[in-house]
Amino acid sequence: MKKSEIVFRIMTISAVLLATGAILCLGLLEHGRTVRKEEEMERIAELPVKMESCLIDEESGETVIKAWADEIPESDDEYFYLFALRPYEEDIGNNKTYLMGERKGKEIEFCLKTGVFDKFVVGVKDGGSYRAVSAPHYITNPGAMAVFTSNGEKPSGKKGLLIDPDKLMSEELDELGIKHAAYNIPVSRILGHPEEDEYSAIHYTYNGNEYVFNGRVMAEYDLIFSTLTEKGIEITAIILNDVSLDYPWLIHPLAREGIGKPPYYAFNGSDETGAEYLAAIGTFLTERYSGRMNGRGVVANWVIGNEINARKEWNYMKHVDLELYVREYVRAFRTFYNGVKSVNKACGVYISLDNQWNRINVLTQSYRGKDVLDEFNRQIKAEGNIDWGLAIHPYNKPLTRVDTWGSSIYVKDRVDTPVVSMANIRVVTEYMEQEDFLTEDGEVRSIIISELGYTSSKGEEEQAQAIVYAYRMAEGNPHIDSIIFSRQTDAREEVERLRLYQGLNRADGSHKYAYEVFRDMDGEGMVR
Repeated sequence: MKKSEIVFRIMTISAVLLATGAILCLGLLEHGRTVRKEEEMERIAELPVKMESCLIDEESGETVIKAWADEIPESDDEYFYLFALRPYEEDIGNNKTYLMGERKGKEIEFCLKTGVFDKFVVGVKDGGSYRAVSAPHYITNPGAMAVFTSNGEKPSGKKGLLIDPDKLMSEELDELGIKHAAYNIPVSRILGHPEEDEYSAIHYTYNGNEYVFNGRVMAEYDLIFSTLTEKGIEITAIILNDVSLDYPWLIHPLAREGIGKPPYYAFNGSDETGAEYLAAIGTFLTERYSGRMNGRGVVANWVIGNEINARKEWNYMKHVDLELYVREYVRAFRTFYNGVKSVNKACGVYISLDNQWNRINVLTQSYRGKDVLDEFNRQIKAEGNIDWGLAIHPYNKPLTRVDTWGSSIYVKDRVDTPVVSMANIRVVTEYMEQEDFLTEDGEVRSIIISELGYTSSKGEEEQAQAIVYAYRMAEGNPHIDSIIFSRQTDAREEVERLRLYQGLNRADGSHKYAYEVFRDMDGEGMVR
């Protein structure tokens, strides 16, 4: 045997052993995670007081908190006490002051004026200090405080596009007949204001603190969103946590060691400064883009982050167990959710997942989309169920593959499929039909395809066929509200880095074959 062959075999064996070891480690981590989760659930189940509801009364504006006691816990006196915790706080602590007290009984009710971001805990006085006897519970109807309650008529179709701002004033948006548009809002762009900028800074006061937003950038968004709104296009905005050197506290502490590597990071809702900024950003943006009378446009949907399960690539945080990872996202998500809904009751707020449904990349140590969805739903329900939605990206695997309809080792028509594409998207929508995932009204949650694209590198006709196939699958699925294709024009960075030509237009602005097909695919004369 040649020396080169021996080296190759040794390298191959080493790679297999490393992969096997990684899989075994992941298996052990998942086992430990399951044990800890069960222990936590048992601990919560043993607490004597169960929170029933935490709702704002629309007439009085008071928050009404109802709970019931399995048993009356022993304590220093005859009272239950209500405490408010901030989203980043875990327990009552020694220095917490209770909001109100009520004599102990099986049925418990507190009524008070409060904000929408706190979570509430029932406690008792024990040994001179206080201890919690209930799990925390958030207000679940922040929309009861909202000034805005409608975003106008819903679009008549599902066809959407990631728009090219350079073509905003062209005839293309009208010609293509799109009903939905997606646009990114990286937080580093909107915060702060250069001193030399001729545009006025936007000073925004929230909860007694002043925040500064970039007047030039906000004017850009004003133009884009108002133009789309006037054309009757529903807007989905994606809030992204990129690096801002002037605002490092927006990045989660467990993500800061990776600054400079990925494009986006986990939001920081784990401390006071981070949580206050998230609340201010959410309320500011929703106030600015609600109601047609302001002339700035209406954003109907807000997606919080990008492809959350792709930890290393798109929502960076150091690898931790799934429960902790999702916990930190849930903190940020609920803060944004309450901020958005307290301003505009009609807005949708979405979690974002990629196509890796039941598959882990052991090299990047990402998480399965299905696992993240399960854990997100569990944690949200545990602290007060809200009307969240799912924004999913069912790309083909690999990304360069176009024939979605062909057989694939990754795409299966069953719930344990490694990957979700448009060929088996009903796996996700049927999964969301389960009772455990339904809204409080018993409805399937809103599901949108907020990003999906096919390259023309293997032929423009095949790209067009893939677009039509995906659109037909979405059009025929009653649980999918929109499908937003990526993109209007080829992105030079995607072409250079990934060899992906996903636009309806080439980089020079000229139309591909898919342009006309996309334009006509929801018309009566289109072959189905």
